Amino acid sequence: MTRIRGGPGLWILASAFAFASMGALTHAAGTRCHWLVIATSRVSLMFVWAIVAARLAGARTPIFHPKTLWIRSLAGCFSLVCNFYALTRLPVADAISLTNSHPIWIIALSAIVLRRPLRLSEIACVASGIAGVFLIQRPHFAEADFATLTALLSSLSTAVAMLGLNKLKAIDPRAIVAHFAGTATIVSVILLSLNNNVLTWSLFNSETIALLVGVAVSGTFGQFFLTKAYAAGSPTRVSVIGLSQVVFAIGFDLMFWNRSLSVVTLAGFALVIAPSAWLLGRSAYDRESHESTNELRIDSTSRSTLEDSVTSAREARPKPSNPATRT
Repeated sequence: MTRIRGGPGLWILASAFAFASMGALTHAAGTRCHWLVIATSRVSLMFVWAIVAARLAGARTPIFHPKTLWIRSLAGCFSLVCNFYALTRLPVADAISLTNSHPIWIIALSAIVLRRPLRLSEIACVASGIAGVFLIQRPHFAEADFATLTALLSSLSTAVAMLGLNKLKAIDPRAIVAHFAGTATIVSVILLSLNNNVLTWSLFNSETIALLVGVAVSGTFGQFFLTKAYAAGSPTRVSVIGLSQVVFAIGFDLMFWNRSLSVVTLAGFALVIAPSAWLLGRSAYDRESHESTNELRIDSTSRSTLEDSVTSAREARPKPSNPATRT
């Protein structure tokens, strides 16, 4: 059984803090420049980091095949674009909590695509997530409805990307990240070129540059800590602790934007994050139970094979002759 000890637990907390910091810096930069500029600065540095990491690990980086890799990269790219738009329009905690609800949508997509009937507990999780979204956005539905939609689309796209990961087990994770980052960089540059008056002289303001660099660096550090955590601990349990970035985001909202949180909004956060954490934790339990069952089966099979071998050896051993029949 794999357990998270101090190492991976601290790595994922550092990753959660870094990603929450990236969200806060993105929100601050959104008042100074277009959100596409922020997204491009983030993914371009991530692409450089991913390529270097893949090369150092000696990982092969496929480009055109398999098709599932492109589905994962394009879905992740769409998720990233929606995420940065939402972060510049919504409070940081709202955007991060909504975009981290992807475990709920994975359950819903599995039922639709795989035609797998939902358990009662899974239906309750989906209903809880929907209710949480309503409570979080209730104070400002009128002015932030499109931003809320993009945050949910980001989460849904993340779910699609993660569903495709099961078919990419033969590819090194660093190569998958490099392919995604490269795709996202190309798409971001294309979108930038299609938008007039996005690249202006105001971008060269020292404070704006500092915010953009902060977004890129904090996002890269978050990715680095995330990789370290997943390499050292149970992926599903690491994911549960990773939801702590919502707590960090709430702290940033209170500290830098003097946001006042109502009981209703806090209840919305709980209704979105709690079922996500429960689903991730249940996934870890199911996986470990499956592994334990396989270990028991292997052990039982080995013991049975050993017993059969001993029995066969005994039967093949020459029987001593009866002294009374000797000539």
